[in-house]
Amino acid sequence: MPTLKLALVQLAVGAQKAANLARARSKVLEAAKAGANIVVLPECFNSPYGTQYFGQYAEEIDSAKPSMSIQALSEMARDSKVYLVGGSIPELEKSTGDLFNTCTVWSPEGLMLAKHRKLHLFDIDIPGKIVFRESKVLRPGNTLTEFSTPWGRFGVAICYDMRFPEVAMVAARRGCVGMIYPGAFNQTTGPLHWELLLRARAVDNQIFTAACSPALDREATYHAWGHSTIVDPYARIVGTTAEAEDIVYGTLDLDLVDEVCKSVPVSSQRRFDVYPDVAA
Repeated sequence: MPTLKLALVQLAVGAQKAANLARARSKVLEAAKAGANIVVLPECFNSPYGTQYFGQYAEEIDSAKPSMSIQALSEMARDSKVYLVGGSIPELEKSTGDLFNTCTVWSPEGLMLAKHRKLHLFDIDIPGKIVFRESKVLRPGNTLTEFSTPWGRFGVAICYDMRFPEVAMVAARRGCVGMIYPGAFNQTTGPLHWELLLRARAVDNQIFTAACSPALDREATYHAWGHSTIVDPYARIVGTTAEAEDIVYGTLDLDLVDEVCKSVPVSSQRRFDVYPDVAA
């Protein structure tokens, strides 16, 4: 099986949507020039992250009548000729007025391949550290999401979805070779769990995992952890970075998926007579 080059764009995101889109375009083109086949943008790449911003920056997602960010994503993918996992943007469903945190995936021709609405909303309360409730303004999605490439199928989920192992379990058992998570952990949860969760999802399911964060902005109201990271099926770090804006590259040898599955054949050793198959 051929290898592919994955790029995670750890973008510096500001308050100006047009500037964010232009900066994202520049970085996607830079990654493509460096040989990337799949490029990933971070969660809320077109806006600051925070419940107070979602409504202000929200757009409808309709490829037939593209909004500002949707048009930009289509053009980024087409002009760079890559598969583009478009981070996420706040989505407005005009018929209901509901808001979602939504990732779109694009082909090298600029066509939308998939749309994932964040399933699990980020509602936490860590005493003395952080309180955040996405559910104050967002609605959750209700579907699992995958997309196909010449290198295999990939599952897509967003940030807090990473904490729920069932999402990656289902993707792996459906034949996905990797899970991609645009995300924005913070300075409390990031050092505790970001890498741990990525490595856990990889080793449990014998797939590649990758998570792409915004860069840290100390002047913002929400302080992202950064540390965008790629992990292989042995749970080894393929590529990572610190908190500043950066592009993380990783060459994915997809033969590793078969190698790990044959070496440690848990897929044929599961006891569905004892516990349920979540992918059934």
